[in-house]
Amino acid sequence: MAYVSVPKDLTKIKSKVMFNLTKRQIICFGAAVLIGLPLFFLLKDTAGTTAAALCMVLVMLPLFLFAMYEKHGQPLEVILRQFIEVKFIRPKERPYQTNNFYDVVIRQHRLEKEVQAIVKGKSAGRKA
Repeated sequence: MAYVSVPKDLTKIKSKVMFNLTKRQIICFGAAVLIGLPLFFLLKDTAGTTAAALCMVLVMLPLFLFAMYEKHGQPLEVILRQFIEVKFIRPKERPYQTNNFYDVVIRQHRLEKEVQAIVKGKSAGRKA
């Protein structure tokens, strides 16, 4: 008897639209074709067929990567955005900071002592 195994985690299953491709993949492949083919035909006469094909592949490759590459469920643009934030936008050194309640209590106690000393000093100055 034939059977089909069903994965336990159904959230990772993506709906296929056409030709067993997702909507995202169809859009990226379509954009790659719209950019790559005209480039090939423009460069074929001037640079030769091999150079034109190489240029076409190099131009289409990023769109293929955007369509197919996924790591830990995240598409390539999310991974690139996180990489750029970590390397260029956020500060390199992020010191660990805590909100130390004990330090706050000690500071409050010192301030209260200082206020009491000022109040005693003013009241002693008035009596004299």
